Amino acid sequence: MEALPGRIPAFLNDDVVGLLRAEDRVFEAMVDGWRAQLLARGLSTAYITSSCAVVTRLQAHANEYPWTWSAHHFDEFLADRRTGAKPAAVSTLRADAGAIRAFCSYLTATAYGWVPFCEAMFDNIPGQVVFEWNAPRHTTDDAVPPARRSLTRAELQRFFDAADDEVDAEHAKGTKRWLPGLRDSIAFKVAYAYGLRRRELTMLEHVDFGPNPHVPAYGGFGAVQVRWAKGTSGSGPRRRTVLTAPEFDWVVELLRFWLSPAGRARFPTADRSALMWPSERAGGTGVRNLDRAFQRIRDHTGLPEQLTMHCLRHSYVTHLIEAGYDPLFVQQQVGHEYSSTTALYTSVSSDFKHKTVQRMIAQRIHGKTTTDGSTS
Repeated sequence: MEALPGRIPAFLNDDVVGLLRAEDRVFEAMVDGWRAQLLARGLSTAYITSSCAVVTRLQAHANEYPWTWSAHHFDEFLADRRTGAKPAAVSTLRADAGAIRAFCSYLTATAYGWVPFCEAMFDNIPGQVVFEWNAPRHTTDDAVPPARRSLTRAELQRFFDAADDEVDAEHAKGTKRWLPGLRDSIAFKVAYAYGLRRRELTMLEHVDFGPNPHVPAYGGFGAVQVRWAKGTSGSGPRRRTVLTAPEFDWVVELLRFWLSPAGRARFPTADRSALMWPSERAGGTGVRNLDRAFQRIRDHTGLPEQLTMHCLRHSYVTHLIEAGYDPLFVQQQVGHEYSSTTALYTSVSSDFKHKTVQRMIAQRIHGKTTTDGSTS
């Protein structure tokens, strides 16, 4: 029978007593075993390398081995990471906590045999040291900078109008810059209409759009297959299907125009690539080009300079929530693993909050009203 990836290596079981520097050898074997388990799970080598480095760093910081670790070793490790000369971001601490939690789970799993081995070897056993109460929560106030808020509909209209005006101005001058400007303007609107990340947007191909059988009016633009979605830690890109929402059905005509001979095909390089947003030379335009175009239009519009293109995705989430869509549907549309992340993206207006409260009050009052008009 083939050995389980991550199981205790034979040389440890064969020579438990005679090991030189037993603690170091066992710890190295633990890390090597965990690495084998992660490889067997198909996780990326970059993720595995960084995760193992975190575990090694905790061991050096605590000057203790996993079978003697306790929660306070983990607490002190994260505290020093947070208050050092270069304080780690909360997202980094969260990733560190996830790696250490996974390592401890591996050590305590009965399938790998580390608990009885350590008990026989060191008269101690490894245990979990990362818990809900001492690990950074997935939702934290500083996980997303406030400047990456969603735009109001009025701000979005100003932004899109400025992008269109720039195209008209360049076309009137007779310059070649109007065509890239048109591409960027449509790309920003598509990013907003489907809640796409920057890389997801730049990697789109025209064949990624397809029909939604439940909404035949949208033709071939009822949904889009996002093939380069952000993966979970250690995995490759994930795929998801984003449906065209009625609130953004204006994007259908925009896409029809862009994929007609009057739009994308005007680029000389359009026939050399399937990417939605061809460049002037070859292939497709990149994230940097779109970032620069966004910044230029943002500054011209007078929006805060801290805002990035990612705010279009925040705006998509917020406006769907304001339109009354179920939060789970919104979460699936944008490909969030956690509902808390979707909530973090949402920054509804105060007017929406007031209307929601008023509606709930009205419903409650209505619910207490009897059929004869009296209140119960």
